[in-house]
Amino acid sequence: MAITIRKLDSADADFRAQLSALLAFEASEDAAIEQAAAQILADVKARGDAAVLDYTNQFDRLQQRPQGGATSVAQLEIGQPELQAALAGLAPERRLALQTAADRVRLYHERQKLECGSAGFSYTEPDGTVLGQKVTPLDRVGIYVPGGKAAYPSSVLMNAIPAKVAGVQEIIMVVPTPDGVRNELVLAAAAIAGVDRVFTIGGAQAVGALAYGTATVPPVDKIVGPGNAYVACAKRRVFGTVGIDMIAGPSEILVICDGSTDPDWIAMDLFSQAEHDELAQSILLCPDAAYLARVEASINRLIEQMPRRDVIRTSLTNRGALVLVRDMDQACEIANLIAPEHLEISTDNPQQWADKIRHAGAMFLGRFSSEALGDYCAGPNHVLPTSRTARFSSPLGVYDFQKRSSMIHVSQAGAQTLGRVAAELAYGEGLQAHARSAELRLK
Repeated sequence: MAITIRKLDSADADFRAQLSALLAFEASEDAAIEQAAAQILADVKARGDAAVLDYTNQFDRLQQRPQGGATSVAQLEIGQPELQAALAGLAPERRLALQTAADRVRLYHERQKLECGSAGFSYTEPDGTVLGQKVTPLDRVGIYVPGGKAAYPSSVLMNAIPAKVAGVQEIIMVVPTPDGVRNELVLAAAAIAGVDRVFTIGGAQAVGALAYGTATVPPVDKIVGPGNAYVACAKRRVFGTVGIDMIAGPSEILVICDGSTDPDWIAMDLFSQAEHDELAQSILLCPDAAYLARVEASINRLIEQMPRRDVIRTSLTNRGALVLVRDMDQACEIANLIAPEHLEISTDNPQQWADKIRHAGAMFLGRFSSEALGDYCAGPNHVLPTSRTARFSSPLGVYDFQKRSSMIHVSQAGAQTLGRVAAELAYGEGLQAHARSAELRLK
């Protein structure tokens, strides 16, 4: 069955309206989900381990019971020996792939740490006043990893490794295991990434445990990682008690192509995002109408080969598009408007077009830079801003696991100058104690 994918033409008078309709996505504010998440968080805050155990049994269909008269989720913790056993049990080629990906992710983030001001700075003014900034890692971070059918060892690497590189002292990972089924590759990834503790809990109850702490699960300073609607609601609600990375929407890919890349390659790149879920978005911009038709033909020829073809078909039909643009310059203008999570620039000399891009989570330059490589092993982080938030947000990185403190060491001579300035402004604001605090240090 052919896929009916939307076709847009930038020359149409209502193109901008059509594009806005295509991009429109608002996470449904489901009142039932909001209420359920709020109730679960309140219960976990009040009852701790007992609530976490109850919800885990209910939602993951487990039969865990308090042991020795104590209600604890300790029985849901996976120890380091089991993590190492999972790693040792991998087939050699899969273990090598996982290790190679981890090494590349670590190398990239170590370079990022050096280049992004992670060492702090200070400078001394002529009067001896020293000003600067101290950068310190977070003490403890929680990583949420989806479980069940959506088990992503790559997400373990992408969330845990930059935290380790940043210097986070302890990483707590939570991962649901519906029906008690554990994903060995996820556990192996935790071992390679240096995760300190792993609990087989998920949902809003896991977010609550990480945010508030229980007798068994220690409270963290920040929660990162993707999850379902309940997890997203819970993360939003605990923000302020802890930090969070972002509230991520469906995955997105935007491809800019000059019409020279093998159309099968582009079709499969569009599939690679569409197969995530029915709400994922895949868009192609090209100035060549004939090429767009060739890509559409590839889509309809290749779709039946895909195990997740039903998901891909729904995604491309409802949220996908093939867009005819005037030229490559206009393609870049539209790309900046879309501000995609993933942007492929599939052209010769792609840098000339990348220079025109201001808003994108990650850019993949050239015909051989498929977005899939970025998902697994290229090195840069695959946790990226979605839903146009690339206009003001960045990929997850070492800097997300650090905080900055301003350093102010005023000399006696400096206090004479700064004290008079501060006092004058404080009197102007009607804050006499501020003014007197500064003036008392004047000679």
